[in-house]
Amino acid sequence: MENESYSNYRKNRIKNSVAIIRQMSTKKNTPYYTPINRVKLIHGGKEYFDLLVQLINEAKENVHLHTYIYDDDETGRKVADALKNAVKRNVKVYLLADGFGSQGMSRRFIAELRDAGIQFRFFQPFFKSKYFYLGRRMHHKVFVADAKYGLVGGINVADRYNDMPDQPEWLDFALYAEGEAAKDLCVLCWKTWKGFPLNMGITPCEEKIIHFDIPPEEQCDVSMLRNDWVRRKNEISGAYISKLLHAKSQMTILCSYFLPGKILRRHLVRAVIRGVRIKVIATGSSDIPMAKQAERWLYDWLLRRGIELYEYQPKILHGKLAVCDDEWMTVGSYNLNNISAYASLELNLAVQNPAFVKQVREMLDEIILHDCVRITPEHQVSTKNIFKQFVRWFSYHFIRAVFHLFTFYYKRHA
Repeated sequence: MENESYSNYRKNRIKNSVAIIRQMSTKKNTPYYTPINRVKLIHGGKEYFDLLVQLINEAKENVHLHTYIYDDDETGRKVADALKNAVKRNVKVYLLADGFGSQGMSRRFIAELRDAGIQFRFFQPFFKSKYFYLGRRMHHKVFVADAKYGLVGGINVADRYNDMPDQPEWLDFALYAEGEAAKDLCVLCWKTWKGFPLNMGITPCEEKIIHFDIPPEEQCDVSMLRNDWVRRKNEISGAYISKLLHAKSQMTILCSYFLPGKILRRHLVRAVIRGVRIKVIATGSSDIPMAKQAERWLYDWLLRRGIELYEYQPKILHGKLAVCDDEWMTVGSYNLNNISAYASLELNLAVQNPAFVKQVREMLDEIILHDCVRITPEHQVSTKNIFKQFVRWFSYHFIRAVFHLFTFYYKRHA
C-alpha cells in the first residue's frame, strides 16, 4: 500500500510539474529553453541517413519516426530494414507518415512494415471524411530514440534526399540533439501519435527519469518550436518575428520556398531600416518550378527594400535554417511562406549558444561565397522581359491561391 501511495504521489508530482512548464511555455507562444543538451548540425544526404540508421540500431527501448514524405525506394527500404531489426531486439517502433506527402507508399510495403511489428499509421487531419482531408498536413520531420537522442530538420525519407549514384543529395539540414530537448521531442511524438486526446495523461517519456551526462562546456540551450493552427501554436513564426524585432546587426535566412507573407515582409523591412543586414539564400533551381518563378516575382520588392538575395547554384536547396547575431539559430521543417505559417504542422529546434551559432553562420557565409550567385537589381533587370514577368506574376498569384486551398486534399487510405 505504501509503495502504491508513493507511486501515485510521484505521478502527481510529475504531472503537476509538466503542467506548470507547459503553461509557462505556451503563454503568448513564448518558447522555453532546456539547458542540458549536446547539439550538432547535420547535413542532408549520406551524413543524415547514416546517423539515422545508427541511432535506430543503437536504440534500446523505443523509436519514433514522423515524416512528411516516406517513399518505399532504396532509401526508404534501408531505413525500414533498420526499424525491422530494432523490433527484433524488442524495441517498440512507431512510424507516422503524412497521408498526402507519403502517397507513394505501396500497400505491400505498408503490410511488410506492420507484419514486421512496426506500429505504422498515416497522420490524420483535424477534419476528415471517408474520401478527403480537410485540415493540416504533418510537415515536420522528427526522429527520437529512447527519449535521449533526437533529429529534427527538413529531410524526408526518400532517395532524392540522399546521396545516390545518379544524383547528388539536395542541400538540407537537421539538428542532432542529445539531452532534455530529445525528451521534449519524445513527448510531442507520443501526443501526435495518439492524436492529442484530452484524457491522455502522462506520456512514457514524462514518467521516465533520465540523467544526461553532458559536460558543461558542451551544453547548449535548446527550444522545441511548433506551428499548429489547430492548437494555437505559432511559435516558429513568432520566433522569426521576435528575432527580426530585436536583431542588432545581421540575420541570414536559408529557405527552400521563400514567399513570406505580409506580416513577415513588414518585419523584414523594419529590421533593414534599423540597420540590420538581412541575407536570404534561396534555391537557384527548384523541384517546384512555379514556386521558383513566384519567388522571382517577389525579388524586385525585396531588392528595393535593401534585402540581400543569393541563389544557391550546385543543386536543389531544400533546407530551412536561420541565424541571428551569432546568438540564435533555428532549423527544421518551417518555410517562410503561408503554408508553413497557417496550414501545416511544423517543427523546428532553436539553439542559443554563441559558439555554435557562429559556426553555423560561418558555414552559411561559405555557402554564399562559393556556391551562390548574388541577385542584384542589375541582375534582376537583365533577366526580365514581358513574357518572363507575366510568368512570374501569374506564378506568384497562383501560388498564393494554392496556399489558401492547400489544407484540402484527397484522403490516403492505410
